[in-house]
Amino acid sequence: MLHYVAKRLLFTIPVLIGISLLLFFMLRMLPGDPAQVLAGQMATPEEIQTIRQQLGLDRPIHIQYASFLGRLARLDLGLSARTQNPVIQEIWARLPNTILLAMTAISLACLFGIPAGILSAVRPYSWIDYIVTIAALFGISMPVFWLGLMLVVVFSVILKWLPAGGTGGWQHVILPSITLASFVVAFIARMTRATMLEALSQDYTTTARSKGLTEKTIIIKHALRNALIPIITVVGLQFGLLLGGAVLTETVFAWPGLGRLIVDSILARDYSMIQGTILIFGLLYTLVNLAVDLIYAFVDPRIRYD
Repeated sequence: MLHYVAKRLLFTIPVLIGISLLLFFMLRMLPGDPAQVLAGQMATPEEIQTIRQQLGLDRPIHIQYASFLGRLARLDLGLSARTQNPVIQEIWARLPNTILLAMTAISLACLFGIPAGILSAVRPYSWIDYIVTIAALFGISMPVFWLGLMLVVVFSVILKWLPAGGTGGWQHVILPSITLASFVVAFIARMTRATMLEALSQDYTTTARSKGLTEKTIIIKHALRNALIPIITVVGLQFGLLLGGAVLTETVFAWPGLGRLIVDSILARDYSMIQGTILIFGLLYTLVNLAVDLIYAFVDPRIRYD
């Protein structure tokens, strides 16, 4: 197991290098001059050229990338052109907020999505199944930004129960986490239903019923346990997407996370901040996939990593 974990962690190095390579050159293809954005519309050509030299944008692009890799090897992501603060410091200040929001959203999605999928599979084509199916379709189809705005209007403006945005107490997490979980809970419910229907039609469930086991034991101990592998895969993938895909939710609720940080950095053409943030997203996604692979062994003892 330790050998497997070490090998997977070692493989993250070429993955991050590949991400940095694509990201570095794609950013340089964006329209607009970062030096012009920072200097302002009234800046003189001399002032713009000075900023370009300070940012190292006057050097050949391959020299810029080599310099970036050298700093990355020292865990130095550079300075933000927008705030002049170290990129790692800016990311570290906002990363806990993004992790808190993603973990709350994925917890809500699992808490409601898995039981809903199980009930839908146990009672196929019943009124419960139809309600779960309609609700899942509603959750998948609903635009995140629209749902967030409607929640703000209802619970913040009209009822005045919850804050409309920002951070603070636990009340500030409720609306953005519900908004972020709306799509994920629907996806998990549909996947749980599909895998549970397949598991309940297998021979081992028929054998369990012939032995006189209760329906609850058959569903929980036999069907659900065998259906957990694809469900865990979906949960892991969705959690990784939540860590890097909460841009709209964080923007709507003014949540100071990495999603909002990367939007502000793109608007300011802050190359160092964009590169650092997306690299952190890539690292987190890789670690989440590794954790999912390790959970497989605990759920299904037949899976071994030796």
